[in-house]
Parts: sequence; C-alpha cells; structure tokens
Amino acid sequence: MDNAILAIVVPCYNEEEVLPQTNAQLTALLDGMIKDGLAGEGSYILYVNDGSRDHTWDLISGFAGGANRVRGLKLAGNVGHQNALMAGLETARQDADVTVSIDADLQDDINAIPEMMRKYHGGCDIVYGVRRKRDTDSFFKRTTAQAFYKFMNGMGVKSVYNHADFRLMSRRALDALCQYEERNLFLRGLVPLLGYKTDKVYYDRLERQAGVSKYPLSKMLSFAIDGVTSFSVKPLRMIFDLGVIFLLISLAILVYVIVSLAEGKGVQGWASLMLSIWFVGGCVLICLSIIAAYIGRIYTEDKHRPRYHIEQYLK
Repeated sequence: MDNAILAIVVPCYNEEEVLPQTNAQLTALLDGMIKDGLAGEGSYILYVNDGSRDHTWDLISGFAGGANRVRGLKLAGNVGHQNALMAGLETARQDADVTVSIDADLQDDINAIPEMMRKYHGGCDIVYGVRRKRDTDSFFKRTTAQAFYKFMNGMGVKSVYNHADFRLMSRRALDALCQYEERNLFLRGLVPLLGYKTDKVYYDRLERQAGVSKYPLSKMLSFAIDGVTSFSVKPLRMIFDLGVIFLLISLAILVYVIVSLAEGKGVQGWASLMLSIWFVGGCVLICLSIIAAYIGRIYTEDKHRPRYHIEQYLK
C-alpha cells in the first residue's frame, strides 16, 4: 500500500477558464504526496473531456504532452457528468491502485485528498469527502441542496449527506462498482451499496475560481428523479396510498350526499364537481408520469447500450 498508484479522475465539460489553475494545483499536490510517500511514483491525473465545445480538450492535450503525471481521456460526445466520471474510473482502474474523483472547478478542497490517502493506508476502501457546512452557497442553492438530500432520504435512497462525487475508492471497491451495469447512473447511491469499510473526511467548500456552474436547478431536479427512480420503488407505493386516500374521500362524499338527500337539502354541485374532476385528473396524470418514468428506465436498461465511447486516450 505504501507505493499505491493514485489516479485523480477529473470529469470536464467546458472548463477552459478554470482548467489551467486546476492542473497547476493538482500537479503540485500530487508531487507533494509522492514526495511524502502517500502515493506511488506512477500516480497521475486523468482529465475526462465530456464532449466540451470550447478549448478544454486542447488544454488537456497540452497538459498530457508536457508532463508524465497528466493523462487525457476524450469521449466521442457529451454523455453527462456521471457517465463521464464512470468512464474515467473504469479507465483508471486498469493501472491504478486507488482513485479519487473530483470536479474540475476545485470547489472541493484538494487538501482533503492526503487525509483520504491516510485513511486508505489505514484500511479503508472508500473515503467520502463531506462538506462541513454550506456558508459559501447562496440561500437558494443551500435550500435546494438540503431539500435534495432530504428528498432522497425520504424516498429510501441510501446516500451520504452533503457528499457529492468527491471520494476515494480502492481498486477492489472500484472493481465491485464496475459490476453494476445500469445505464441510469447515480453514483452517490451506488457507492454506499458496496459495503466495504468506509470513512469520511470533512472539508470546507471553496468558491468557484472561474467559469460557471454546470448544475443549474433543472439538472438538479433531473438528477434527483434519476436517483429516486434508479434506487427506490417508494413513489409507486405512494400511488397506491394516494388511491386509497381518494377512495376514502369518495366514500365520505357519498355519505354526505346520502345524508343531504335524506334531509331534503339540495346538492350544490357544479363548482365542487368540476373542482373534484380537475383535482383527481391532475393526480391521475402525476401518477401516470411517475409510472412512465419507471417504464422509461426499464426501456433504457433493456437496450444495454454503451454508456460512452472513447475517441482518444493520451498517456
């Protein structure tokens, strides 16, 4: 373990503004870790270009051509953050003993990586990078992020609170992860299922040094839906519960109508009837949408299409 080869996997999508700073900091960190004996001499940084439309790949090619500690993986198109990260991890496991995944913006503190390696040398196969607090986030970002984790927990998806994709994985943990073949990837939910010895390293999230966030609200919502439908059938059970509630409400309305007729009172029904029809109709459409989301996942998984295609690999 003392000479363990470390691969730092960095998925990139339109990151030309921040990548030079990222590479300088990660290269200096890796050199220091090798010098201190925390990583082996063959350790490297693997940048994964996820179909960027700017000069991201040109920068990666330059880094890989000028230093033996930098490699570049160019995907044939944009496949999304999770698939790009998985492409990097599957490539790195061919010759690395341990991998650390981190986003290119370096908002996750790279100084937590040496502590991760110490825990790895102490016997941990998985080490999660977990944020201490969210003081640097805007109110909206902080609120929606907290709602995301609570929602996932409420839906029965096992995940680590305040942890994204900043984590260390040993080769055997990564080998186990690669046995999961689903196309709808949600790594934050998959990794906790592996069951190997885990630990956490806490850090303070930093400000983005350049560029813009690649996770707006729309992508966060899509990410949450992917996570829930990939790991939980609770929404389907909730549909049954909703049906039972509607049935009880209809029985209560039936009793009310019978009592009203017995007392000779007229039923003023047009507004309430129309409201009920629209309400139930909306609930039915929501339920059908939930079912359709699961059917869509089955459709995607059944085709067994590749998650990605590699266009070029620079060592």
